[in-house]
Amino acid sequence: MKEEFQLDPDIVFLNHGSYGACPREVFRVFQGWQMEMERNPVAFLGRRSAELLRSSRERLAAYVGAKTDDLIYVPNATTGVNIVARSLVLRPGDEVLSIDHEYGACIATWQRVCEPQDATLRTVSIPLPLDAAGFVDRVMHAVTPQTRLIFVSHITSTTALVLPIAGLIQAARTRGVLTLIDGAHAPGQIELNLDALGADFYTGNCHKWLCAPKSAAFLHARPEHHEMLHATVTSWGYLAGDHGKGGHTGFDAYTGTTVLERRLQWQGTHDIAAYLSVPAAIDFQAQRDWPSHRARCHDMAMALMHRVATRYGQQTIAADGHFAQMALCPVPACDGEALRSALFEQHHIEVPITEHAGRVFVRASVQAYNTAGDLAALEAALEAMLPVR
Repeated sequence: MKEEFQLDPDIVFLNHGSYGACPREVFRVFQGWQMEMERNPVAFLGRRSAELLRSSRERLAAYVGAKTDDLIYVPNATTGVNIVARSLVLRPGDEVLSIDHEYGACIATWQRVCEPQDATLRTVSIPLPLDAAGFVDRVMHAVTPQTRLIFVSHITSTTALVLPIAGLIQAARTRGVLTLIDGAHAPGQIELNLDALGADFYTGNCHKWLCAPKSAAFLHARPEHHEMLHATVTSWGYLAGDHGKGGHTGFDAYTGTTVLERRLQWQGTHDIAAYLSVPAAIDFQAQRDWPSHRARCHDMAMALMHRVATRYGQQTIAADGHFAQMALCPVPACDGEALRSALFEQHHIEVPITEHAGRVFVRASVQAYNTAGDLAALEAALEAMLPVR
């Protein structure tokens, strides 16, 4: 698979989880859409984009088990979180509940939203190793009458854990508490059926494990919540029916059939080529029996995790079934940034080092283009830099 991607052949790339990597075939589709836009930007953005985006969303909706009208494209999952966070009206004393494994940018979002409304962001500690059976009870035990929303990841960024969110969503609904799931790492890495999950809001990236071009993601919302959601940038979609004003006569891109389309889709000169390329990414994986690649990558990742943990006498943080294609390899306490830098500068290995609860981990992403040789190179570099004492 390596030749199907554009990655630098001199780099051992084990960091698909950060920004993904787009196959050559999909990237050509992306560039084709950009070229078509430049042939007549007014026609492409102003008159054709609504139908083009809807067609693309239909393919994505089918892929993630959702209805087309319930999801909209956004540049990344963090944008999806921001849309929900900034749309949710909080009263003084209200609470947003999260856990201590969440992505920093999204936690910063909730802090900024809660503070001026005199609301509180509360964090539940989820100890390691993960007690999957007790996860839902631990989070729900922290729910109070003031809890308005629970925010958790489907797959955590720092610790790479696939969390048992289905039970949490059901329990929260029973208590009348909204749920927002950050699925940044989920599409393409695990199977999704958003309608069956039933989260109030779910946001996920397409440019990571689905291998679409950068800046392709989605926000999914249950129908009863569409009216409450507002774009972070106000544009013409808020003036549906007035699209002849302001010199934009003939523009119909922002007159979509749903409030989500009207408010969130039309952002003027935003480059939509990445969104339109998502079906090509879906096709690319479907044509290559991607579930078999995912299974192989999971097995390789878990074997790597256990070898590294055993070598350094470290305990893994969860059972293998709570990981997908990211191996969270525990290593002895060290300067994580120095280790990351040295792995890249000295050994040409691109891999992130994460830290949680005082422990240091090498988070190795294993994608279809990775080989046993890539993992062996990482292990050899770690042995050279972190010898067993």
